[in-house]
Amino acid sequence: MTVTLPPDYRPSDDEPFMNERQREYFRQKLLKWRQELLREAEETLEHLQEGGLQEPDLADRASAEMDRALELRTRDRARKLIAKIDAALGRIEDGSYGYCEETHEPISLKRLEARPIATLSIEAQERHERMERTHRTD
Repeated sequence: MTVTLPPDYRPSDDEPFMNERQREYFRQKLLKWRQELLREAEETLEHLQEGGLQEPDLADRASAEMDRALELRTRDRARKLIAKIDAALGRIEDGSYGYCEETHEPISLKRLEARPIATLSIEAQERHERMERTHRTD
């Protein structure tokens, strides 16, 4: 069943959490984000394929090589982000989207709006980060 959203719809705390409209809103938001990342990845791939390292100047060649490495790192980050988006879309399908993986409490709509792939509430994320800092070995 597809829910049609008005163009100006924004999830609100005044409605039941993760109702059909909210799920559809976030599903569309995630799909749009995924599509943008795939388009950017395609552009990066085209750019990398067309540009061989033909620079006669050593400094220009080094600069081009650094640009290429940066593009590849960016593409790898996008690939990982697409996997997280796919996982979030799966959670929308199975009904677990919007709920903290640790506490099973709702993640705030503000947080989901800012980071639609969030799997932890702000409190759980902060706990997680504190634990990482505490157990980090520098």
